[in-house]
Amino acid sequence: MSLARQHGPAPVDRVEAAGRIDAVYRVRCAPAAIEARALAIAAEQSVEMPIGAIQDDWIRDEIVARVEDIEAEPEAKAAEAVGAAGAAQQAWRVTLSLDARTVGTEPGQLMNMLFGNSSLQPDVELIDARLPAALLDTLPGPAFGVDGLRALVGAPRRALTCTALKPQGLPPERLAALAGSFARAGIDFIKDDHGIADQAYAPFAQRVAQVQRAVTRANAETGGRSVYAPSLSGGARSLAQQLRIARDEGVRCVLACPLLIGVATFAELVRERGDLAILAHPALAGAARIAPALLLGRLVRLFGADATIFPNFGGRFSYGVDTCRAIADAARGPLGRHRATMPVPAGGMSVARVEEMLDEFGADVMLLIGGNLLEAGAAMPARAREFVERVQRASAR
Repeated sequence: MSLARQHGPAPVDRVEAAGRIDAVYRVRCAPAAIEARALAIAAEQSVEMPIGAIQDDWIRDEIVARVEDIEAEPEAKAAEAVGAAGAAQQAWRVTLSLDARTVGTEPGQLMNMLFGNSSLQPDVELIDARLPAALLDTLPGPAFGVDGLRALVGAPRRALTCTALKPQGLPPERLAALAGSFARAGIDFIKDDHGIADQAYAPFAQRVAQVQRAVTRANAETGGRSVYAPSLSGGARSLAQQLRIARDEGVRCVLACPLLIGVATFAELVRERGDLAILAHPALAGAARIAPALLLGRLVRLFGADATIFPNFGGRFSYGVDTCRAIADAARGPLGRHRATMPVPAGGMSVARVEEMLDEFGADVMLLIGGNLLEAGAAMPARAREFVERVQRASAR
């Protein structure tokens, strides 16, 4: 079942004369083998057959990927290792160019052309991709982005706050009570934990209705503008039904995991969303062997995420400062006609780190703190208010 009703410019059926995509890979192999390895990846990522068997000159000249550059990576990244056969191996940066017409306008096909078959080869990683302007223009991009999310919660200058309803297993009434407490504390975005789906203990329709009403009541009490973002899951039929329920209940934002539902389905969800903002969750991103800045910064942004959640340094995950900075830069930097996506550092963050995170990312950021609020127990409302107040003070420095 399609989510194909369009909002905004409808994509064309195909891109004519759109130029070429530069795709950059990290390849590990012996120095004597790198040229042959690069040519093999070029064939694999474009025509998936021996080049000598192609009889059509146009296909061979235009559609077959070209090897544009091969260079050894420096120092630590290029450290030699001993391969299974005992040959010395080196890390190389291989740049291919691909004809953008092979993508059409479909995000899933873009991922296929960038890294489809080669993702099955353990010696290859996708580390960068540069798209021509004509192809960039066909991709959805954020509808809200940084400025739209700020307008949604009435915060034109300061950093935004976010938290998560958890743990999964709670019934709708307890999730709603928790959401009401967060909203009364003034937290901007209150999302479902991404593990909350449509389970029997908290069915989607019941959960969304009760949580949204609790947030609406809290906003009426405080004059706040907290926004609830329920987690969407399942295939196209389920997503369409969940979008309808969310709209009917007055929801203004949703959470989705592009790699769990598929990037093509995510892009259709973006086009079908109407006036709903979309937060993208990074679940499964670590299995992709794609550079985080490319996947969670640039590509997720192009596919339509208004905010992108990523594992921040110093938390439960292994991303370093440079990686996190690169994700935020890719989410907010110039990218054709597309709005900036709000970076959301997360994953074991604490209220004590608010100032540190704002020093690193600036005010155009949404700080996501979940477990650290909940572990305060009965003092959770006070800690949630402290979170909000520290963000306000630090943003004003």
